[in-house]
Amino acid sequence: MRALLLVNPKATSTHRRTRDVLIRALGAAVDLSVEETAYRGHATALAATAHAKGFDAVAVLGGDGTINETVNGLLDARPGGGASDRPALIVIPGGSANVFARALGLPNNPVEATGAVLEALREGRRRTIGLGQAIWHDEVSGPDPGAGAPPDQRRSRYFTFCAGLGYDAEVVRAVEGLRSAGHRALPALYVNTTVRHFFVTDRRRPAIRLTRPGRPPEDGIFMAIVSNTSPWTYAGTRPINPTPWAGFETGLDMLGLRKMSLPAVLTLVRQIIGEHRGLPRGKHLVQIHDEAEFTLLASRPVAFQLDGDYLGEHEWVIFRAIPDALQVLV
Repeated sequence: MRALLLVNPKATSTHRRTRDVLIRALGAAVDLSVEETAYRGHATALAATAHAKGFDAVAVLGGDGTINETVNGLLDARPGGGASDRPALIVIPGGSANVFARALGLPNNPVEATGAVLEALREGRRRTIGLGQAIWHDEVSGPDPGAGAPPDQRRSRYFTFCAGLGYDAEVVRAVEGLRSAGHRALPALYVNTTVRHFFVTDRRRPAIRLTRPGRPPEDGIFMAIVSNTSPWTYAGTRPINPTPWAGFETGLDMLGLRKMSLPAVLTLVRQIIGEHRGLPRGKHLVQIHDEAEFTLLASRPVAFQLDGDYLGEHEWVIFRAIPDALQVLV
């Protein structure tokens, strides 16, 4: 097997010595070529060339952002094909949260994860997973996605585990600002930022509407969490599960909040931290499961994030489930 390994040298939880050990271990199992990412979007560009260069797999040593870029490169290079038409994906977690790797069942430790990957290689274990796709327009284009942006001006991006509009995306934006100022991406940074930002976000004027084909719209949503799998994220070792039924083999799930009072949010938090099988309960919640497509419209530009990457403020985003999109060695 020929494999291309994409290494993010700035990955949070690895250092040069660890990376060298992991590269040697992988190189002993496959015909390995190694590329280091140098800028944002570099992993996308490198992964897009993998099929044409004859690679059977693309491995990623990095965090969720580098993995997302790689996945988009693989799918952008062959958008009309199925999972078997693309190089397989190998994931070695190197970030702070590593949500996608952990959702696949991989250890959070990069050395242990490499051991699991090598075992999967020896035994030929592969898993086919679905992805999510978000479609939007980079400029403020009005509240109607059908009339607001010509198809050739739309932007799209695939996501592996989550996307969101509203409060959670505002927190991602704030954390990115703190990280650019030198703060480390530790769980405490996300928790503290989430708590502080709750008291400055707009909790009086809900902006988001959910629309689905053949269904009445749902209005008055403050925050929408879109999931391709569960958990949504982690607080240290503890999973956070607002959409516990989401999975790589189903369509997309969503949880929307119609009430942003402190009691309502604390009640929700108690229901979603830890391992839960049942859905959160509350009259102020909007929940959908296993949807092929839906649209979130906003009466004003709202913050948007995808796989933990802040993508600006937008007035509409279309979400689609892409089944059987990618093979992963796990």
